[in-house]
Amino acid sequence: VRRYHLKLRISHEMQARVHAAPVPAPGPPQWPHAGRMQYLHVELRGHYLAGTQTLVRGASRDGYGFWVMTPLRTERGFIVLVNRGYIPDSLPGQPAFAEVEPPSGEVALTGLLRSTEPGGGFLRRNDPQRNLWYSRDIAAIAAADHLPADQVAPYFVDADADADGSRWPVAGLTQVHLYNHSLGYAITWYLLALGTLIAAGIVVRH
Repeated sequence: VRRYHLKLRISHEMQARVHAAPVPAPGPPQWPHAGRMQYLHVELRGHYLAGTQTLVRGASRDGYGFWVMTPLRTERGFIVLVNRGYIPDSLPGQPAFAEVEPPSGEVALTGLLRSTEPGGGFLRRNDPQRNLWYSRDIAAIAAADHLPADQVAPYFVDADADADGSRWPVAGLTQVHLYNHSLGYAITWYLLALGTLIAAGIVVRH
């Protein structure tokens, strides 16, 4: 029961962060606490680093494909990996893939802060040597792109959907949901306890 109410509170806090006005992305002094800022609505301004895009396999509500991860050097000097959105599995290698290249010049965007995903996906490990990625592992992607580790934020940002007219990648697909099965567990356990008392009563009676 306590866990049920705890998850309700956490879910409420997450939704409040998602729908709040964007705030500046946490800088180096705040990085040690970034793990507690999941789904914080942030804003970024800076320049994408050319030639350092990483395609991470994953699923979205539009199907299975890739997340396009591109490092952005902020106007404050540090680097943030930006999940610019989803592209279908069939797109790489086609002429339309040219649309995925990041824009040049200064950009401004908003999005949701996400925690790093070290290691890889279920039963599949990231393989930087073969450029195969199954999770958004910030440290590993930064190392593969030869980015200075002390300048890379320990989180990434899921970009909000925008209206720049480009077809790919599709941003704004973050699923914000916290599973809360604790109420069902509590009902089950209390029913089992009640059943135990009834059975004990029957035993005593007979």
